[in-house]
Amino acid sequence: MKSTVEQLSPTRVKINVEVPFDELKPNFDRAYRKIAQQVRIPGFRPGKAPARVLESRIGRAPVLDEVINEAIPAKYLEAVRSGEVRTLGQPEFEVTKLEDREVLEFSAEVDVRPEITLPDLDDLTVSVDDVELDESEVDEQLDQLRARFGTLTGVDRPAENGDFVSIDLSATVDGEEVPDASTTGLSYEIGSGQLVEGIDEAIIGASEGETKTFTTKLVAGEHAGKDAEVTVKVNSIKQRELPEADDEFAQLASEFDTLDELKADLRERLLRMKRVQQGVQARDKVLDELLSRVEVPIPEKVLEGEIANRKHDAIHPFDHDEEAFKRSLEAQGGNPEEWENEVREEAEKSVRTQLLLDAVADVRDVSVNDSELTERIIYQAQRFGMNPDEYVQRAQEAGQLGAIYADVRRGKALAEVVRQATVTDASGETLDLSELFGTEDDTGQAADSASNEDTASGEGSTEDGASQAADEAASTTDR
Repeated sequence: MKSTVEQLSPTRVKINVEVPFDELKPNFDRAYRKIAQQVRIPGFRPGKAPARVLESRIGRAPVLDEVINEAIPAKYLEAVRSGEVRTLGQPEFEVTKLEDREVLEFSAEVDVRPEITLPDLDDLTVSVDDVELDESEVDEQLDQLRARFGTLTGVDRPAENGDFVSIDLSATVDGEEVPDASTTGLSYEIGSGQLVEGIDEAIIGASEGETKTFTTKLVAGEHAGKDAEVTVKVNSIKQRELPEADDEFAQLASEFDTLDELKADLRERLLRMKRVQQGVQARDKVLDELLSRVEVPIPEKVLEGEIANRKHDAIHPFDHDEEAFKRSLEAQGGNPEEWENEVREEAEKSVRTQLLLDAVADVRDVSVNDSELTERIIYQAQRFGMNPDEYVQRAQEAGQLGAIYADVRRGKALAEVVRQATVTDASGETLDLSELFGTEDDTGQAADSASNEDTASGEGSTEDGASQAADEAASTTDR
């Protein structure tokens, strides 16, 4: 087999392959066996008819089709490996010459990783916000903790902001009832913003048993973007009573004996969370600065695939009804054309980021060990509420394990660049981010001590600032 690589652009090549028929004998043998199982020929058991008998019965063309369909992908991969071509996405094949019993020639156009020249990054400097903590933030976290231990008590007065109400809802569009917008006995916290726009204004001031009507735009479903007349009935009104903020509460809600100790812990948790946020800001600014310094050609087919994936994810909740999605977007003040532009810009940055960080990882010889890959899999499984084994199985079925590996590698590469950069806060102080991004002696995996800790409110967890660095850019490259 002979192959040549023709550079069509910085991001696309044409691979020309010439295969003598002598090399296709194993393919012909498999083709004859497969076709023999499918064709009934008198005097021969299934699969036992000789090749010459098969060809006399069905002709040569079906055999050639079977051989070519099997041989081209395999010979393409062989050419890619021998030419060390770093391909992206799926190739476009074209048979350019077929002389039976002599030679098969075909070409494959495919996107490739562009050559990226990295600049000297010794002078890379970014500035981030100061870490500032107001005592009111500690009080807010304390109130959220008290709310978890609060009780709901019925009240004999009109509904107020912050109350919990049980309501019945129904809606009509152009006089016709909307089944998906009707419900009874729904529990709702006034002011939470979890229901349609206008409902808080309608409920506030209403008494138990009272019915209110208001008009709003529906944002989902068949009638997304249309005006609906909504009727809400208030069945009951309750207010949340919080426990007193004292030493007794501290002992109930935490391992601390006094309220002062609890507040000190909340204060320290908030500071850690803010330092993590500061580290994430540094990471993002370093990445933006790096992107501004490096020319990264974008493979068009890869970009098209990334745009298609983002649009699919956006329209999926609307049962892939693009018109319903657009109506919902407009109902929320969006513009479909502006949204299209935003999707393209985000997709372009995502692809550029992946290719750039891959180049950094190559230059710095970044690798990923089993424990790092396992840590990312566990993190991702927790995000999707799945068992890690189930997540791995689904990732394997979808061919995404390579993408997970690539994301971890990119995160480590970015962490190395952040460590090399000079990061100052708004006050001019140079920051030590080794707690978040490791040191030069580390393997490159971020050591975010705040990762997986509860936030100051006691709910959720903070994101690892470096090991999750590439999560925002879902992998679009084939490996």
